[in-house]
Amino acid sequence: MVSGPLRLAASDLAIARGGITLAAGISFALASGEGLIVTGANGAGKSTLLRVIAGLLGAAGGTVTLEGGGDSWPDVAAASHYLGHQNAMKPALTVAENLAFWQSFNGAPAATPDEALEQTGLSHTRDLPYAYLSTGQKRRISIAKLLLNERPVWILDEPTAGLDARSSRDFAGLMGRHLAGGGILIAATHVPLGLDNLKTLEIGAPANTGPDDGAAQTQAAAP
Repeated sequence: MVSGPLRLAASDLAIARGGITLAAGISFALASGEGLIVTGANGAGKSTLLRVIAGLLGAAGGTVTLEGGGDSWPDVAAASHYLGHQNAMKPALTVAENLAFWQSFNGAPAATPDEALEQTGLSHTRDLPYAYLSTGQKRRISIAKLLLNERPVWILDEPTAGLDARSSRDFAGLMGRHLAGGGILIAATHVPLGLDNLKTLEIGAPANTGPDDGAAQTQAAAP
């Protein structure tokens, strides 16, 4: 639960991979309770953009700022949970051991590993080695990791990859509760997430010219 209003903003952001600019002029603003869907063709830079926002990569230009986070969340990197393509779990450790490690590593506990597993419907897997799980179960464990520690910003890269329809609906419920609690959500995806009233940002599309600084904008990828 977020204690006060937040504002996450990107201003004239440029992203690059291997020294090649993928997109520039990216601007958007999100307040507490708002989400952004990032779309675009494969290779357009969606994953790169998310990593830049999360502070895992440097921007080629522009800024990403977080206002209202106080001492607890001084910037976007401190305030964010990042869920990438890889689930970031040790195959030989049990599910409970993996989750306990991540909770200790990330700090600011919010739910116990058992509580996170219950919320994702995977309590029966707690003592199994992670390597024994199915693809969908492994992804759901990585989703359970989002619940372990308090972070007001969720940055998700194709979060429903490997999930069946029921698991996707359950995850939509978790994302909805995160937004209802004042969190911020940014997700790159090719499929609907089952959430309403999300802003959209298309990488590789002509620039949006709306007057509202809350409207997501991007320029076409540089040649």
